Amino acid sequence: MTPFSLAPGTSPVQGLHHVTVMASDPQRNLDFYTQVLGQRLVKVTVNFDDPGTYHFYYGDHTGQPGTIMTHFPWPGAKRGERGNGEVVATAYSAPADSLGYWQGRLAAHALTVTGGTRFGQPVLTFEDPDGTWVELVFEEGQAVQPWPASPVDAAHELRGFHSVTAWVRDTDAVRQLLVGQLGFTEVGSEPDVEGTRTRFRGSGDGVGLFVDAVERPGQPRGHFGAGSIHHVALRTRDDAEQEAYMTSLTGAGYRPTPVQDRQYFHSIYFREPNGVLFEIATDAPGFPNDEPVAELGRHLKLPAWFEGQRAQIEAHVPRIVSREYGVTIGQRDLGAAAPEATPEDGGTGVQVFTAGRPLDDARVAMVLLHGRGGTARDILSLERDFNLSAFTYLAPQAEGNTWYPLSFLAPVEQNQPHLDRALGTVEAVMGELAARGIPAERVVLGGFSQGACLALEYASRTERKPGAVVAFSGGLITLDQGSTFPGTPVFMGVDPRDGHIPLARFEETAAHLRARGASVDARVIPGLGHTINADELNAARALMQQVAGALD
Repeated sequence: MTPFSLAPGTSPVQGLHHVTVMASDPQRNLDFYTQVLGQRLVKVTVNFDDPGTYHFYYGDHTGQPGTIMTHFPWPGAKRGERGNGEVVATAYSAPADSLGYWQGRLAAHALTVTGGTRFGQPVLTFEDPDGTWVELVFEEGQAVQPWPASPVDAAHELRGFHSVTAWVRDTDAVRQLLVGQLGFTEVGSEPDVEGTRTRFRGSGDGVGLFVDAVERPGQPRGHFGAGSIHHVALRTRDDAEQEAYMTSLTGAGYRPTPVQDRQYFHSIYFREPNGVLFEIATDAPGFPNDEPVAELGRHLKLPAWFEGQRAQIEAHVPRIVSREYGVTIGQRDLGAAAPEATPEDGGTGVQVFTAGRPLDDARVAMVLLHGRGGTARDILSLERDFNLSAFTYLAPQAEGNTWYPLSFLAPVEQNQPHLDRALGTVEAVMGELAARGIPAERVVLGGFSQGACLALEYASRTERKPGAVVAFSGGLITLDQGSTFPGTPVFMGVDPRDGHIPLARFEETAAHLRARGASVDARVIPGLGHTINADELNAARALMQQVAGALD
């Protein structure tokens, strides 16, 4: 049994707060969750990391924690693929005697439904328009605040969340987090078609109490896209308790992000070892914080820091019609259904892996360069740590997993022609981004180890400076370039005993870049080793937010 040790200043987590999903067509998403499932649209706002994208919140009458399903709709987004390392299904609680009603209602909407039993309770499973698994669990659960205008008969209305299901390689890693760190109770296990399902229960007595983990060792990881569940948020009571959890999770090695102000709650994010992204969100201030309960969902609500851009934002977001309110929001006409995006090679002639926001729908990008012996897929996994959905992420793959054969300190001619080819690869990716409407100043160029050296060298040589440069354990290859850095922000981090990046060269690089006008944050981090830590990720995330925030 995993022991639970209550961290100072905390109480056991109550259960689910909200679930956040990526969608594609915003109108289709809106119609499904309000008109088919009968959820109230309690808030229309924007992605705070990318204000050109909607953020829809659906829930009960006031949007209580444990009832909120949220979506970022990205028109034209390619559909994701379910797999290990992610939440794959969200289950609502439905009245125990409503099974027949919901079978008929879902059939009337031409949905393919499968039935079953889970921990002794009937379950219906079906897909929303983007392929997200939605489930109904029929039980004697607790009622929530009903939405009087719901198209679902009042006796059969959904009552907030019952549970979420994550697919994982190792259930024990989930157990160590939920039970050992957050105070969940392990309910039990039972066979599942995919493996063994284990249920964990939060400490609350309301809705949204359960997290299920299905162990699928050896199965592939999921690929994020439309229909993918981005993260699941758990409840904490207030800011002080959230701060205490951030401290305890940091101490346990989970690397939570700094607190993010999401206007209606405050959030920290972290991953457990399987890759599932969790959030801890505060209950307050809640969705009626900026508009009366009667007006929830009728208007595009923006945080104060975006109000100055309201006209531009309203012109950019797609026009949607809220049928439950009879109002129109947004101005951009999507016209015919946007085609799904296709896998990219960046148009560069080299293999380029992508993640995050679809390239054709992004306005900011991050180009990531892997280290010697690493792969593009490896470094592209940092996208999950950055957790900034405004960005499209691109990672070119070096031939033989190496950009150039010798140390970056070797005479340049000994690394030729490989170095010039590597620089040409970066230039090709940057050029393709510019052709897609993302110029260099909207690109963050980053890398680790050999890739960090390459990123610094490319930025040093090019006249079109990236919007920011991030070098995890790297230094300049040459110190004889003369182009200026007009205030370009650069983050660099290194262990003073790093066997690959001598401290003297690291410090020389920082001084050289500063002399040419760059704004350099160079951190010497004892004990870092040849790796990347949470402080470095947070520093990189801050630069990315700075680049994204510079957009109109």
